[in-house]
This record gives sequence, C-alpha cells and structure tokens, in this order.
Amino acid sequence: MRANELLLSGSDLSFSRGGQLLLDKVEIAIHRDEIITVIGPNGAGKTTLVRILLGLLKPSQGSVISELGLKIGYVPQRLQMDPVLPMSVERFLKTAGRFSAQAMREALLEVGADRVLDCPISEVSGGEFQRIMLARAILRKPDLLILDEPTQGVDLGGQAELYQLISRLRDRYHCGVLMVSHDLHLVMAASDSVLCLNQHVCCSGRPEAISQHPEYLRLIGDTVGPGLAVYSHEHDHSHDIHGNIHNLDESKEEEHG
Repeated sequence: MRANELLLSGSDLSFSRGGQLLLDKVEIAIHRDEIITVIGPNGAGKTTLVRILLGLLKPSQGSVISELGLKIGYVPQRLQMDPVLPMSVERFLKTAGRFSAQAMREALLEVGADRVLDCPISEVSGGEFQRIMLARAILRKPDLLILDEPTQGVDLGGQAELYQLISRLRDRYHCGVLMVSHDLHLVMAASDSVLCLNQHVCCSGRPEAISQHPEYLRLIGDTVGPGLAVYSHEHDHSHDIHGNIHNLDESKEEEHG
C-alpha cells in the first residue's frame, strides 16, 4: 500500500444519450487517502460520471483505468426499499456478500449504528439508514469508497457528523473517497479536493482555492442564489444516531465523572 497512489482515473470522458450530451471530456483522478467531492447543479452529470467510473455505463468517449484488484465500496444515491418487506438490517447487510454476524456487527459499530442490527430495515431513520449503507460499503475493506449523495435524507447536524465519519473511515482504511454532494455549505470542510461539474469540469482543485474561483462562485449562485456562506463546521458538539446534539465538553465531563 502506497500513500497517495492512484486508484482510479477517467480520461476524456464523454457520454451522450438520445442526442443529448451529458458529460463532455471530463478528467478525474482519485488517489489513496484523498477525499474528492464532485459538486454541481441537477443535471450536471454527477451520477452519470459515478456510473461510468463504476463500470455500470460505457462512456461514448474516453477511458477509465483502475488499480489492479481495486476493491470498491459503493453507496448509491437512492435505494428503494419496499416498506412492507420483512427484512432486518442484518439480512440487508448480507446482500453485500457472505459475512459473519460478527463482521457485520463490527461494521455497524464502526459507523455508530450497532444497536440496529436486528431492527427491521423499514423502521430505521434516514440518518440510521445512511450509516447502515456506509457499514455495508466498508464490509469488504475497500480501497475506494464511492458515495453518491451520502447525506441524502439527513438533517443539517447529521450531515456534518456523517462527513466527519467519512473522514474517519478514510483514515481507518487508508482508502480513497469520491463523494457526490449538494451540500455546498459543508463540502469545503469535508474535502481534500473539489471538482465542479456542469457537463464539463468548470474548475477543480483544493477547497480553499476553489471557494474563490469565479466558475465556482457562479455555479453556487446559479444553484442556490445569493447569500450562501461557505463555512467550516466547528465540531464543538456531536450528534448521536438519532440526531440528538451532545456538547463535547459535557461528554468529557461525563467520561471523567
């Protein structure tokens, strides 16, 4: 394992469907120990790019190269679950492969959701479900995590906590992370590199540079209108799996009680 080794790259990626150009000559490279976030408006081609990188779509032009034997953990943007389907969290995790109950419990523990192993999947909250999806993705000890809108259906406080969790998983597994996100107000604090996409790459680079780039400023203006402040989330509190806020100072006092 080499730090900063190239895990997956796409070169000159274009994709058309029904005569409509969805991606235009996109370049992307994902390295180990790096978090890259792809942002852009609806219809920008973000999910199309992810599907091409996963090999689920063939590009109209360009190529994808991956490290030999690359293991990918994937959290899709949407996963429709039948609410009347009698499936427990444990059974759902087994859809990722043959893993022991201990391995599944450890994965859930790592994402802070170990108490839901025996719960019906239809009864967990949005935040719990996203953590379960992350647990499913890390069961294979991936080299690369690909997360398409990983905080979908999670409130603002829970989003910040999930981004923090994703960073910890990156450090734990020394994996690369590719995220697709609409959370422009949090994305800068959560990423090592940002790629702004609108069919083509508008701009890319370190968050502190991108936040001042004219194309990025135009993009967020077009997407959410004026008045958006990009900020770094101060983690002076934590959120439990249900979204409740706990002050870190109070937690420390309880620990040392």
